[in-house]
Amino acid sequence: MIPDHPVLDVVVPVFNEETDLEPSVRRLHAYLTDEFPYRFRITIADNASTDATASIGARLARELPSVVFVRLVRKGRGRALRAAWSASDAQVLAYCDVDLSTDLAALLPLVAPLISGHSDLAIGTRLGRGSRVVRGAKRELISRTYNLILHGALATRFSDAQCGFKAIRADVAKRLLPLVEDAGWFFDTELLVLAERAGMRIHEVPVDWVDDPDSRVDIVTTAVADLKGIARLGRALATRRLPLAELNGRLTTGDPVVAGVPRAMPGQLVRFAAVGVASTLAYLLLYALLRAGMGAFGANVLALVLTAVANTAANRRLTFGVRGRAGAAVHHAQGLAVFAMGLAFTTGALAALHAWAPGAGQLVEMLVLVAANALATLLRFIAFRSWIFRGKRDVSPTVTEQEVAA
Repeated sequence: MIPDHPVLDVVVPVFNEETDLEPSVRRLHAYLTDEFPYRFRITIADNASTDATASIGARLARELPSVVFVRLVRKGRGRALRAAWSASDAQVLAYCDVDLSTDLAALLPLVAPLISGHSDLAIGTRLGRGSRVVRGAKRELISRTYNLILHGALATRFSDAQCGFKAIRADVAKRLLPLVEDAGWFFDTELLVLAERAGMRIHEVPVDWVDDPDSRVDIVTTAVADLKGIARLGRALATRRLPLAELNGRLTTGDPVVAGVPRAMPGQLVRFAAVGVASTLAYLLLYALLRAGMGAFGANVLALVLTAVANTAANRRLTFGVRGRAGAAVHHAQGLAVFAMGLAFTTGALAALHAWAPGAGQLVEMLVLVAANALATLLRFIAFRSWIFRGKRDVSPTVTEQEVAA
């Protein structure tokens, strides 16, 4: 690192923040000047604001030393971070939300492991031990649900993907940024997943965090975009389209080895999906055959019980590679507990349909059941990964092992 270059560059991405921008940047600047022991820079990254944000940001850059202003013509938090980080000459790159919901006392503990070279990335977590969080029940539920979906669908281990308080070493960013496709709110989640899959070290810092009641984030739009991002990233990982091993300088023929993540994880996701499709088709067939004699609710229960037992057995052997009878009874008992969750979803969906549309036909019933089963399937995979088969390893040989055996 050239001595005159800053050690830390804190990017503040903004969009139409004319009210909060100046007090927040002045507060951040004062804190870094008084408390941070290294040379720093604050980069205000305005992504296509239409109010007075740009003029305020430019004025702050003229008035405050070590503050620069960058304006992008296209909107997107991820796009703003990519542009600012890619152009920076600092050793450590960070960002924080303009509302400064996170207590700045956590900033030095966040970046210290990166300055020392101990870690590759660092994140603030509102969900770890030692964190103190003040926010409404709705946002708390959304945040925990999102992170639970990440743990189940993408086998992540970091605790909080959405906290707007993260840092990364510049050399690591140079390798990761070209692979991150998202330009919006999913940007840093995608960055973290790729880093974790590549075996990089992610340091977590518990933070004190107070919710901003004036947040401009559209929760529904952001949630839909995040779910699309999870699906896209899952497909990329399943098809091994991303050169994860090369990111950490390891040229291997198998999946990257990450503690806590089973080998052949992409294949595991594909097998689970295949078992799920087969189970759903079998369920619909049984439901159609049994409905005439047992009624909608009776047919739903019996069809679910039969397919749940078969689904657990198939996933036990094919998806998670568990062979033999050891633990089978426990696995099936736990699978039936998960089945109860699916029963609750589908029974509730049928009850709601009959209450709202008493004359609905069998085709409509089956469409509603497909939707309810889709949600139950997602939660079933999360339960299998994090509870029933937690720590189980696929014992079927990898491609490399087969070649050695041959």
